[in-house]
Amino acid sequence: MKALVYKDVGEIELIEKPLPVLHSENDAIVKVEISSICTSDLHIVRGFVPRAQKGVVLGHEFVGTIMSVGSGVKNLKPGDRVSANCETFCGECWFCRHGFVNNCEKGGWELGCRIDGCHAEYVRVPYADMGLTKLPEDVSFENALFVGDILSSGWWGAELCEIKPEDVVVIIGAGPVGLCSMMSAKVQGASKIVALDVDDTRLEVARKQNLADYFVNPKKEDLYQIIMNLTQGRGADSVIEAAGADDTFELAYKIARPNAIVAVVAMYEKNQILPLPEMYGKNLIFKTGGVDASKCSELVNLIFENKLNTDFLITHRYKLEDIIKAYEFFETKSNGCLKIAVTN
Repeated sequence: MKALVYKDVGEIELIEKPLPVLHSENDAIVKVEISSICTSDLHIVRGFVPRAQKGVVLGHEFVGTIMSVGSGVKNLKPGDRVSANCETFCGECWFCRHGFVNNCEKGGWELGCRIDGCHAEYVRVPYADMGLTKLPEDVSFENALFVGDILSSGWWGAELCEIKPEDVVVIIGAGPVGLCSMMSAKVQGASKIVALDVDDTRLEVARKQNLADYFVNPKKEDLYQIIMNLTQGRGADSVIEAAGADDTFELAYKIARPNAIVAVVAMYEKNQILPLPEMYGKNLIFKTGGVDASKCSELVNLIFENKLNTDFLITHRYKLEDIIKAYEFFETKSNGCLKIAVTN
């Protein structure tokens, strides 16, 4: 089968590999129908993920059809249409039982990082009952492509904020995760949602999809004055940092009101500074780290009920045979690119 492997920093190659086989009774072999490229994949290629294994097949965001399952898989069978969780987790350890699946004692971010991922024709998924979600007939592969990664990230970011009905929630970044954070905050009951981005094109996407109430480009407008006017001078009740740019972490804690929650779902390429003396007395709560994608079934149901829709995120399409070109294009984020669908 064709598979895209990470050879070394800055080097990827589409090669022929043997078909994957079951390693455990809890495994499933899945035919990849559609996959997508994530910024985390680019982080691996750039060398910012030290735990990534050289020679691994990249990719962790996909939907597909089950071809075979191990004897321990109870809830899935060959022929089932599924969306995949970006995380591998056992469902039994202390962290899994408490919903912290990103910190599973037997898993974590494995697919496309430490074990072969989905930028191939077929993929082996460990702990398949945990990591694969069966799709209803009325939910298409495209509908569910982003369930296990960026939609889960956006939903998780909104959940971290403990949103109350009167809350003003600010989302920094109108990229794919930011857009998913907006729709999640809306479903979770935010009173007002403010979308921030320095790219007017992305803000326009948020506007067209009705994902926020206010759309602000901080380079063109007085962001602080807008937020203060919306909150009677208090600041945002919660902030979701989904951009990961050089100055967006600082922006997040500055626009938050005292005792607010700042949820950091972005992945940074360098350390950030927490100036505790400057924010002393502001009593902020920071919640950070990799997504705990434990709500995939719930998200699939919300898609089925037409309460969430991520179809618009697919702006470009490539075949697996052209995936290196797709990576090069996704790196530039040009021509209005949000997410790429890669089909076999």
